[in-house]
Parts: sequence; C-alpha cells; structure tokens
Amino acid sequence: MTRSEVPLPRLPTLTLLVGRVTTIKLAYWSALTVAEIALGARMFAFDERFPFSVAIAAIATLVASGWAAASARVTDRRLGDLERSVPAVATTFIAASVVATPASLPLLFVEIQRAGEGCGLGICHWEAIWYWVAAIAIGTVLIPLVFALRMRVART
Repeated sequence: MTRSEVPLPRLPTLTLLVGRVTTIKLAYWSALTVAEIALGARMFAFDERFPFSVAIAAIATLVASGWAAASARVTDRRLGDLERSVPAVATTFIAASVVATPASLPLLFVEIQRAGEGCGLGICHWEAIWYWVAAIAIGTVLIPLVFALRMRVART
C-alpha cells in the first residue's frame, strides 16, 4: 500500500493517536514510579538516591520522547497516517492528558513520602516534590509536543 492509497485520518485515527500518546505517558510515569520504589527499597538515604532518580528520569524522558517521535510517524494500515492538524494536535494534548495524567498519582504519593524522609514533621526534601512537578510537565507537555511535531504535515 503506497502512501497515496492510505486513507485520510478520521475519528478512529484520532482514537489511535490518543491510544499511542496515552501508552507512552503511562509507560513513562510507571517507569519513574517503579524506579523510585526500587531505589527506596535499597535503603539509600535521600541525598544519595536523588541523583540516581534524576539520571533515571533523564533517560526515561529521552526514551519516551524518542518513542513519541517514532510512534507519530507509524502508518496504520487500516486508519492511515497521523497528520498534523488543529484537531489532531488538540487531541494529542487534551484527551491524552485527561486519560493519562491520573497515572502520575502513584509517583506523587511516592515523592510525598520521599519528601518527608528523615524529617521530624513536614517536608524537608522539596526537591522530591519538584521532581514530581517536572515529571508531570514532561508527561503533559513535552512528550505530547514531540509527538505532535513529528506527525506528518497534512496533505493539501
């Protein structure tokens, strides 16, 4: 099937788009959560553990961004290409965020616990909270942005 024979995107194609972006974001936040739990299970002190957390997050961000870039260009044999248009880009950001963002909550719970490690009462490791804020920003803005920018330009 040549590129010209592939059908134009329709509502099922936008559903495919949401599924792809959501899967990438779920995998990203799941990987960060599992890594944080695994690092905490090793009983490292927060200050020893945090640089590893940042390094793992950087690697996960690169992998998720690469996956998003590649996934945006994959042609579905039945549904066609994901072409960049206002509805496609809006769907990438809005629907995928609504569907996937709750998956970041386990990471938030882990980071809240990490933020209070070694403290008497309250939060003494604000960097753990900022880590979660950065992960949310990456998952909500950066990954969908990479995906949207890599979609094929709409045919005219």
